[in-house]
Amino acid sequence: MKAWLRGFYYSFPIQLVFLHIRKYQVLLLFWLVLFATVNGSFMKTFGADSLFLAPEYLGNVNSLSAAIVGASIGMFIMSWNIASFILFSRHFRFLAATTNPFLKYCINNAIIPGIFLLFYFIKAYQFAHFKELIPSTEILFLFGGFTAGLIFLLAASMIYFFRADRSILRKMMPVISNPKSYITHLGTVKEIYHGAPLMKVEWYFESPIRLKPVRDVSHYTDEFVESIFKRHHFAAILSVFAAFLFLICIGFLLDSAFFQLPAAASITIFFSILIGVAGAITYFLQSWSIPYLVGLILLLNLFYKFDWIDPRNKAYGLNYWNKNERPSYTREGLQALCSNENIEADKQNMYSILNTWKKKQDSENPLLVLINTSGGGHRSATFTMSVLQHLDSLTNGSIFKKTFLINGASGGMIGAAYFRELFLRRQQGQPINLQDKQYVENIAGDLLNPLFTSFFARDLISPAQKFSVGSYQYVKDRGYAFEQQLNSNTNGFLNKQLKDYVADEKAANIPLMFFNSVVTRDSRKMIICTQPVRFMMRAPQDTMNIPAVDPDAIDFTTFFARQDPFNIRMLTALRMNATFPVVLPNVWLPSNPVIDVMDAGLRDNFGQETTIRFLISMEDWIKENTSGVLLIQIRDRTAGAWEAPYLSEDISDHATKPFLLLQHNWFKMMEFFQNDMLNYYATRSGSPVYKVAFQYSTDKEENKAALNFHLTKREEKDIVSSINSLSNQKSFQRVLGLFKPGLATDTLKAE
Repeated sequence: MKAWLRGFYYSFPIQLVFLHIRKYQVLLLFWLVLFATVNGSFMKTFGADSLFLAPEYLGNVNSLSAAIVGASIGMFIMSWNIASFILFSRHFRFLAATTNPFLKYCINNAIIPGIFLLFYFIKAYQFAHFKELIPSTEILFLFGGFTAGLIFLLAASMIYFFRADRSILRKMMPVISNPKSYITHLGTVKEIYHGAPLMKVEWYFESPIRLKPVRDVSHYTDEFVESIFKRHHFAAILSVFAAFLFLICIGFLLDSAFFQLPAAASITIFFSILIGVAGAITYFLQSWSIPYLVGLILLLNLFYKFDWIDPRNKAYGLNYWNKNERPSYTREGLQALCSNENIEADKQNMYSILNTWKKKQDSENPLLVLINTSGGGHRSATFTMSVLQHLDSLTNGSIFKKTFLINGASGGMIGAAYFRELFLRRQQGQPINLQDKQYVENIAGDLLNPLFTSFFARDLISPAQKFSVGSYQYVKDRGYAFEQQLNSNTNGFLNKQLKDYVADEKAANIPLMFFNSVVTRDSRKMIICTQPVRFMMRAPQDTMNIPAVDPDAIDFTTFFARQDPFNIRMLTALRMNATFPVVLPNVWLPSNPVIDVMDAGLRDNFGQETTIRFLISMEDWIKENTSGVLLIQIRDRTAGAWEAPYLSEDISDHATKPFLLLQHNWFKMMEFFQNDMLNYYATRSGSPVYKVAFQYSTDKEENKAALNFHLTKREEKDIVSSINSLSNQKSFQRVLGLFKPGLATDTLKAE
């Protein structure tokens, strides 16, 4: 037993695991990321686990998509073997005396990959069965596809290295045929020092099923051993370079759906390149590797400062090239923009639209309806679409006729914009059934896979590719990929420009929409609307008694009046409104100095702050012309801030809580403040103010849909069915009661 334990401990596979842990732990970080992602511990909020466990290709989760991911995992395994082989080879000199040393190294280095694959299959089954609702028989086909892809890549790699070994053997024959050149005691006597070995090995797997004792190679010269390993290193590096070229090609061909690999595959291939490059840099540059990387970063920064490279994302349709006509983003510039004269002019324009809207209502003093929809990625977009469909059905199509303004953030605005476009097309005579459940399927369609694929295959790897909007050219990146996929998911209905909505909003044929984003420079709000809204740049003030305050918002179209603001794509306006940090790139704008914007949810995730300012600005007209205000709030979380409390589950939380408290409770503090604002407005307003909230909720917090741009089948089903909750049914009843007092409400339940 003792001898067996000793043999086990000093076996090559076990010693390799210890070597990985003792040396170059950086390489293990890649495995840690993969394990954590598959487990749902890393970037679960972004839906990263679904990318690996239920990969999509051409819009489907099937054996082909699984095979592609399997092949990419195989590539990662080989790249990890290559990098560690390059770095560790000097510690296992005995392999130099064997045939196919790299392949034998891969066999013995299979413990960590084997554990990962077993863990992956367990998690993939659970995810596919319980979240994607895939039958067990279909899951077997998924596993079969994954395994086939994995085996194919590993087999192709083995064939490559078998051929490389034969080539190396041919080149080494002149050396091998002369023993004096590589056997120490046959050559010139000189002092030999091999150094203390970092690992002791007594047994190794010559094949997956055959153990063999380690051969003593101390009689071989260091030069001979090193020459053998160097030739294998070169062959291995060539394979990493091939993966790099492959990802570049994919980046160039991403406009074709056929080449839009599952995001998990793109991520894994990118990891493969990174780990291979890390090994190569360390091998060739040795101690100079870190100074080299620092120098490379400094060089890239220099190129950026001189505008030789420009990775910044732009608002597609906007003019960035008339640099001498850029607006001044200064206190004086913003104050001049929202002068009293400009504010009054924009108010009069808005009054005229309100009057037009009033003429289309069925009463002398109609109820003014405003809709606020919260951010929340796909779960908010899908829930918003479901709520609007049901409201339209209950009110016999009058909900949007009575709605004047839609405002909000991120995913909720995407769902609302899609429904508004469908409403407009039906008005124009197109055969559209607004209650068609296919529209819910469309808006719930995956956006995460093309986004991540573009990030790794195009943004980081491939040279810049350009496309045109009118006469202006822009670089394709993950922002472009997001817009293209959203356009595809919505049947091209949102492929418009801001100017295409001006006439219909002016004529009150459709509700106005405020697309908000936040300026990262100072947290001011950027408001995109077809109509001038400079009165929204600051709250109404009593400057006789209170000092004037600086504007805290910017009217996009008037501020960028010389940059063709109405040419901006509607898809871009939606993306600017939904620019979740890191996932989507910040959009930089051509002002002086340059500013960039990101997700509206950073300042007003529920849309209520902006709506209240609009109501205050239009207060006089509302008193004279309406019977009150109905504020419909569609939110992706329950009200009251009871959801997801910040609990201390382990001792580390006591250290991190002071720093993460604000981040965790950001939306809750926003809700508290906005409720105070609304209550204050309602008490001072001269007309009634009603608020009806629809909220997505689940029985358990862990079952709630993730905050990302991808939904599992179970999550989608859960979101749609949540409109039937008791609280939401009461809200539907409340809206219907305000629209048609006395109407029976026993048929409110959604199908």
